[in-house]
Amino acid sequence: MIHATRKTLEEAGDKATDDEKQAIETAISELEEAVKTDDQDDIQKKLDALTEASGQLAQKMYAEQAEAAQQEGGEGAENAGAKPEEDVVDAEYEEVNDDQKKQ
Repeated sequence: MIHATRKTLEEAGDKATDDEKQAIETAISELEEAVKTDDQDDIQKKLDALTEASGQLAQKMYAEQAEAAQQEGGEGAENAGAKPEEDVVDAEYEEVNDDQKKQ
């Protein structure tokens, strides 16, 4: 989770505010410290905090991807009625095995 969040922050950090970035970095640091203690309850609390802090950035990324897909989908729908490729051949065939050839 720590690695994935850091990678997301690197790739999409420009979509996060400075406060969001700081909250994510703090949550990462706290989770790293909790992992060293092997206290499962504390680790889970810190993991939940990181998930919550990084959730806003993830929502922004998904919204942006959905918007891009919707724009592409609109263009694709216009081309849906286009003619099929001309070099497509629809044909029937019959399988012949070696035993049938000898008869």
